[in-house]
Amino acid sequence: MRSIWNGAISFGLVSIPIKLVNATESHSISFRQIHTEDGGRIRYRKFCELEDREVTQGEIGKGYEDADGTIIPITEDDLSSLPIPTAKTIEIVAFVPADRIDPLQMDAAYYLQASGAPAAKPYTLLREALKRSNKVAIAKFALRGRERLGMLRVVGDAIAMHGLLWPDEVRAPEGLAPDTDVTVRDKELDLADALMDTLGEVDLEDLHDEYREAVEEVIAAKAAGEAPPQAPAPATGGKVLDLMAALENSVRAARESRGEEAGEHAEVKSLPERKTARAAPKQTGGKKSTSTAKKTAAKKTTAAAKKSTAKSGQGAKKTASKSTAAKSGAKSTAKKSTAKKTTPRKHSA
Repeated sequence: MRSIWNGAISFGLVSIPIKLVNATESHSISFRQIHTEDGGRIRYRKFCELEDREVTQGEIGKGYEDADGTIIPITEDDLSSLPIPTAKTIEIVAFVPADRIDPLQMDAAYYLQASGAPAAKPYTLLREALKRSNKVAIAKFALRGRERLGMLRVVGDAIAMHGLLWPDEVRAPEGLAPDTDVTVRDKELDLADALMDTLGEVDLEDLHDEYREAVEEVIAAKAAGEAPPQAPAPATGGKVLDLMAALENSVRAARESRGEEAGEHAEVKSLPERKTARAAPKQTGGKKSTSTAKKTAAKKTTAAAKKSTAKSGQGAKKTASKSTAAKSGAKSTAKKSTAKKTTPRKHSA
C-alpha cells in the first residue's frame, strides 16, 4: 500500500518513525460528464485569468484570498515549516477508554506502518501497551493543510488511527426529537425487543453493496445492446396506523425469513396466534355445555314420552272398558228386545 504521509509518533520521549496509509478504499462507480446530444466528453480546462491561457497542473499552486481580494501565495515549504510540533509528528496527548469517543467525531481511517527496522521495537511497545490498558490514544497531527485530532487503536497486529472531528465541528441535535409527548407501552417495548432478538446479529462480511451491483448490471446490459433490467414494482401498502400490529407483523416476517415458526419465543404474549390458543379452552367448554344441554333435553323428552304413553295407555284402558260395557248393555237390550218383538228383529236382521 502506498503511503500518503511520512512522519513519526511522539510517545513521550519515544519517537516512532511511521508511514500513514489509507485503511479504506472506495468501490463506488464513477461517472463522466457527457454532452447528452452526441455523447462527447465534458472537460474542465484551467485557465489563468491574467494570461488568458490554459495552464498545466505543474504550474498550479496554492494561494489565500484576503478580504480585499488580494491573493497571498502559500507554498508547500511554508506549510512544512510551520512552527508546530504536529507538522510532521503524530503527538499523543492522552490515553482514554474507547467509550469516551463519540462515534459522531470519527472521520477517515488510516493504518500506521512502522518505517524501517529502528521503528519495530517502539512500535511493538506502543501496540502492546494499548492492548494491555484497553484504552485508545488521543493524538494531534497535521494533514492536508490543517491540524486534526486522531484516535489510535490496535487492529490485529497493526496500529490504526481514526481522524476525529474537533468537538466544535459536531452539531448538537437540537430540535430534531419529536416535540410531542409520546407514551410507549411495555407491550410495545416487549415486541420491539422480540424483533431485535429475532433479527439477531449479522456477519458484516456477508453484507455487500447491492446498489453498485445493480448499476454494474445496467452498464453491462447497455454495453451489450440489451435492455437494462427493470426494477420490481414497489409494494403497495397502506399507511400503518397500528404500531402494535406493525411490530407483530415485523416479528412474524423476521421469523419466517429465518425459517422459524411464528409460535416460538414465549416472550411475545400479544401475537394473534397466542390469542387463538388461549381462546381454545373457552370453545371446548362451550361444546361440553352444549352436549350437557342436549343430554338433559333428551332425558326430559324421554320422560315426557313415557308419561304420554302411560296416559294414553290409561285412556285406552278406560275407553276399552267403556266400550265393553256398552257392548254388554247392547247385548242385554238385544235379548230383551228379541224376547218381546221377535219378528221385527228377524226382519231387521
